[in-house]
Amino acid sequence: MKMKMSFRWYGEDDPVTLEYISQIPGMRSIVSAVYDVKPGEVWSEGSLAKIKRNCEAHGLVFDVVESIPVHEDIKLGRENADKLIDVYCENIRRCAKYGVKCITYNFMPVFDWTRTQLDKRANDGSTSLVMYMDQLKGLDPLTDDIHLPGWDSSYTQLEVRGLINAYSALGEEGLWKNLETFLKKVIPVAQQCGVKMAIHPDDPPYPIFNLPRIITCEKNLDRMLSIVDSPANSLCLCTGSLGCAKSNDVVSMVKKYSAVGRIAFMHIRNVKLMEDGSFEERAHLSSCGSLDIGEIVRVLAKNGYDGYVRPDHGRMIWGESGKPGYGLYDRALGATYLNGLFEAYEKIYG
Repeated sequence: MKMKMSFRWYGEDDPVTLEYISQIPGMRSIVSAVYDVKPGEVWSEGSLAKIKRNCEAHGLVFDVVESIPVHEDIKLGRENADKLIDVYCENIRRCAKYGVKCITYNFMPVFDWTRTQLDKRANDGSTSLVMYMDQLKGLDPLTDDIHLPGWDSSYTQLEVRGLINAYSALGEEGLWKNLETFLKKVIPVAQQCGVKMAIHPDDPPYPIFNLPRIITCEKNLDRMLSIVDSPANSLCLCTGSLGCAKSNDVVSMVKKYSAVGRIAFMHIRNVKLMEDGSFEERAHLSSCGSLDIGEIVRVLAKNGYDGYVRPDHGRMIWGESGKPGYGLYDRALGATYLNGLFEAYEKIYG
């Protein structure tokens, strides 16, 4: 198949082992990172070499990094931003040296993603990640001591409040300005190294607690891609992140950006949208949620998509426990489902 099936792996402490991942039919690539280094620090070559060796020992390829975190001071445009971007560029060079072809990152202020519950039980006994608007109502991180799933536990409540105030003062246009500075320095390095930078959409793609969020919709994706018009400046198009806003036509976006070769990485998962904007993560099958996964894959295959694909968050099923959203069984089912769709559609479109 043209596309490259991949699987997220959280390193040697991950209960989902490389041995298990290698047993999933059609699995090719491992998506991982150096997890014991803080944002803004250089990754050791020894750590990257070890990931590469471990993957190759199981017949897998380590060629996708998710993620190299972008330091908050870069996003906020603080005095040390230039030095931190230099460190980021060095990490790109080091990843490329060990065979990495795609690096995912995000430009979300403070919180990578937000959910209100990680183990919502469905009628069939499976559990999944959800965000219910009524559970968010009345919460104010500036006055309440709250810790929602997805929030960085390394921040104290006082630090969170300081960051929220700083981003509120910065605003959307300030965040855009700092993203532009970042991209104009990073993308030429990535291009020189043969690496595609794949920005992940904000999750969810709308403001939380008045924090500015900018990677949210087609208009903003167009703006981001135009800052540096290069294949090295690409998208990690996450169907579940973009798809939890009713205003986003995910199929249309996949069609548009795959046709011009600006999707480096597809995160494919399904969500069920509620009338009030709440959403539940569901099984990958189209009929299980609000997204037409079959049509998304058909469009990718028709456009000859040859980038990376991974089954994104899965439910916890069959009594499995572990990192919410990142168990083995449901993601393996998702990979098999996606492989089947791609095989069928690629045979139709040649």
